[in-house]
Amino acid sequence: MKAGARIALFGGTFDPVHEGHLHIARLAHQQAELDAVLFLPCQQSPHKTAPTQASAEDRLAMLRLAVTEPWMQVEDWETTQPPPSYSYQTLQHFLALAPDADWFWLMGHDQWQALPRWKHPEILAEHLTFLVFTRGEAPEAREGYRMMHLRGVHPASASALRDPVDPHYLDANWLPHRVRAWIQEKGLYSDAT
Repeated sequence: MKAGARIALFGGTFDPVHEGHLHIARLAHQQAELDAVLFLPCQQSPHKTAPTQASAEDRLAMLRLAVTEPWMQVEDWETTQPPPSYSYQTLQHFLALAPDADWFWLMGHDQWQALPRWKHPEILAEHLTFLVFTRGEAPEAREGYRMMHLRGVHPASASALRDPVDPHYLDANWLPHRVRAWIQEKGLYSDAT
């Protein structure tokens, strides 16, 4: 990673990765003039009690199938660490790899609202700018935090894609073609309740 590069970390379960995730990454790339977006599937989110339905290996494989742009990268660091995955530890790892980069954290509005309850959010605030995606009005500024509002709309929902009774179950419009083929080949989400 070159000195001065503008790099966003994009964490989540990605269970499964869908077109909405890719749309958000493209908005961030364009609006924040990023050099790279690093997709970081977590081992286990500290904010979610239920385990992911797909394994870390399957979620990594789906992400690798989904990314299509040279500035998109998939990183497995969080999946190799003991759970839960804490964002401040992830940031510290990547800061050590590229201390001269300009770091960002890509998140949705719900995560921005929950951020004060994260473990050591002050470490994140000290070292990066938050890119907050909303479907509507701008998120509220927070003292001591640098934040940029990303505006855009995409309806995809991972929980709907996993739910066999939802009308958008494995929706071909919401899933990259190769990801949908992987899900079907592996029989993922077929026993969701």
